[in-house]
Amino acid sequence: MVQSGDLEPQKRRAFAQSAASGGADAPVPRPSLLARFRAWRNAKVASPAFQSRAAVHPLTARATRADGERLFDLVAGFVHAQVLLALVELDLLSDLMDAPRTAETLAARHRIDPGRMGQLLRAGAALGLLHESPQGYQTARLGAAATGVPGLADMIRHHAVFYRDLADPLALLRGEVDTELSHFWPYVFGADPGTVEGQAAARYSELMAESQALVAEETLRAVRFDDIRLLMDVGGGTGAFLAAIGAARPALDLALFDLPAVAPGARARFEESGLSDRATIHSGSFRHDPLPRGADAISLVRVLYDHADETVTALLAAVRRALPPGGRLIVSEPMAGERAPERAGDVYFAFYCMAMRTGRSRRPGEIAGLLRAAGFTGVVRRATSRPFVTSVVEARTPAA
Repeated sequence: MVQSGDLEPQKRRAFAQSAASGGADAPVPRPSLLARFRAWRNAKVASPAFQSRAAVHPLTARATRADGERLFDLVAGFVHAQVLLALVELDLLSDLMDAPRTAETLAARHRIDPGRMGQLLRAGAALGLLHESPQGYQTARLGAAATGVPGLADMIRHHAVFYRDLADPLALLRGEVDTELSHFWPYVFGADPGTVEGQAAARYSELMAESQALVAEETLRAVRFDDIRLLMDVGGGTGAFLAAIGAARPALDLALFDLPAVAPGARARFEESGLSDRATIHSGSFRHDPLPRGADAISLVRVLYDHADETVTALLAAVRRALPPGGRLIVSEPMAGERAPERAGDVYFAFYCMAMRTGRSRRPGEIAGLLRAAGFTGVVRRATSRPFVTSVVEARTPAA
């Protein structure tokens, strides 16, 4: 069981206050007219008799069916994800790109009962990942798109760990489980750089690096790098983000700051990318070591959501000290919805961070507030075309 000391301080305070009051709810004000309408509507929709009539009434049949299908997708979501995992493990989406093959052929190749292979293929077709024809099964457009997302297959395989942490969601919400993800990402708890083994660092760095090409692509579209002389990526792992930025901006010098254990991988990546003469590697931990000076821009890519507010506050202060007057900070990571909850930031990444037992997905406005509190000015959100990949907030240090 995880003790209360493992929870973030603000969560511990809220939990303690709730326990002291016996968990009693605060007085609820009189519901608004809209809330009372929703209550009336909910009572109607929750009635089996109403649902039965609505399913065949010309004015409500389409909406009722759509609601039913969406609800069933939520109920069956775990099965859908496991079908996707099976297709990925058997490499069927890639194998069936060029030509269709029969269930019998694929069953013999993968040593699976033909009937069960056929059911897997039909399930893939039902989910829009495969196309069924008289000649067999071939990859559909959605399946082809899945093969083109860097790192997606590895992330799908990695979900086996995440699923186990979500097996008892109430225990996860109450902080009563020692999650596997918290051990998979040891650096988020501030482990001393010398204690993070090379194998563990390589494991999480490789997983993160696979998806950094998409993050870099979105960030390049959102942010101007033309007026930057030296970009330092803090917490940049093996340098995948910097390598992508460096390839797109040949005049830009690069610097990486991260744990010593990931330095060999970064060095190899820069050499392979032909960036060794433009890239400098600084080993250290932003928890324990000052950030190197000299960069006129610093990027934090998928860093803030890994950490609690106190750690983020300290990091942003360190970044401000490391930047010159008028220096730029670029924050690029998945974020929660600003005006309304969104599936990527408020469901997937929110619960992923919860399973890591530290950090959280934040709204762009929350990040902007943390930046202003750290002394940054000119805070602005940059639009990205795929916010489920990343969102961007940019800021500057005050001019001299």
